[in-house]
Amino acid sequence: MSDGNHRPTPETLLAKLTEGERVRLRVYIGAAPGVGKTYQMLEDAHALKRQGVDIVIGVIEAHGRAETSALIGELERVPLRRIEYRGVTLEEMDVDAVLERRPTIVVVDELAHTNVPGAKHRKRYEDVLELLNAGISVITAVNIQHLESLNDAVARTTGVRVRATVPDHFLRRADEVVNVDVSVDTLRTRLRQGKIYGVEKIEQSLNNFFRKGNLSALRELALRQAAEDQAVKAHDYRTREGLEQAVIPEKVMVAMASRGSAKKLLRTGSRIAGRLASDWYAVYVETPREEPGRIKPEDYAALQENIRFAEELGAKVVRLKSRHVADALIEFARREGITHIVFGQSSRSRLDILLHGSVINRFLSEVRDANVQVVPLTAVTGAK
Repeated sequence: MSDGNHRPTPETLLAKLTEGERVRLRVYIGAAPGVGKTYQMLEDAHALKRQGVDIVIGVIEAHGRAETSALIGELERVPLRRIEYRGVTLEEMDVDAVLERRPTIVVVDELAHTNVPGAKHRKRYEDVLELLNAGISVITAVNIQHLESLNDAVARTTGVRVRATVPDHFLRRADEVVNVDVSVDTLRTRLRQGKIYGVEKIEQSLNNFFRKGNLSALRELALRQAAEDQAVKAHDYRTREGLEQAVIPEKVMVAMASRGSAKKLLRTGSRIAGRLASDWYAVYVETPREEPGRIKPEDYAALQENIRFAEELGAKVVRLKSRHVADALIEFARREGITHIVFGQSSRSRLDILLHGSVINRFLSEVRDANVQVVPLTAVTGAK
């Protein structure tokens, strides 16, 4: 892990980014806007250019910050693509132009950005994946609140539900995750000085998202994320080099319903899988009343959205067919050697549980060698 005070030197960065000429991904994370992620990327870009690396800017979001804009200097910028949308001309990174230019490294800011309709991909992280798959290394940046599995935690902490998110499997693909860290007081001072937002937003931001308690919590999340990433990569290295015995891989399963939103469950499963560096499954059971042609249209739409979201987070989606939900889930967990299971618990009456039973209670009594995590949900969401 690296923070703002103990970053790798330009020489180390160059060695890692060009090691064996392998495509690499470096992600800068921070607790909030204004910590200096974009500034740091540009400084590193200049250092790499001075050492002869072919590096270009795919997109930089300066947000009107004079210091950031000035730092771009003579770095080559690939022209942005202009897209007409609802009578307005907007600009996005031109992925095809970057592919045609074919640099060694490209700088891509604001990883969680949602592209304008008409762009090549829906999300900017999908642009980055295409560049990586084409053999171009990428340096990018994102704030910790945009990590999908932390969406619920951030909403509870700050009262703000972040809409633009990046799936955890993207961050797990990164060769390096660098935490750009500054103190809470320094960040609030930068805000007061107009270095983050315009004057009209300063007071509102200080009293809302940039409250000291919020920033402290977000800073801790960023530090933990970088530490977890470092721990996983160190474990992988030791295993690869034969320095320690490889452990039995953990397997995570999320039991999601064929109705209602399962996003909260899936974020939890993604987070657990990320900590354990394991594959994971999103499993639902199709009962006779939920077969094609019989399932309610609203339930079918919710199921398809759950499947899309699970796949976006990197889960393997599994459909089981059975009259009995608990039996199917227990059989799957045993067959696949599941070690961690995530259930949703809606507010059901004791009478309802007595009459119809509880899938969770069945699991606890019959699958004793697995960890079971229950996530409280509203009555219309979660696992059956």
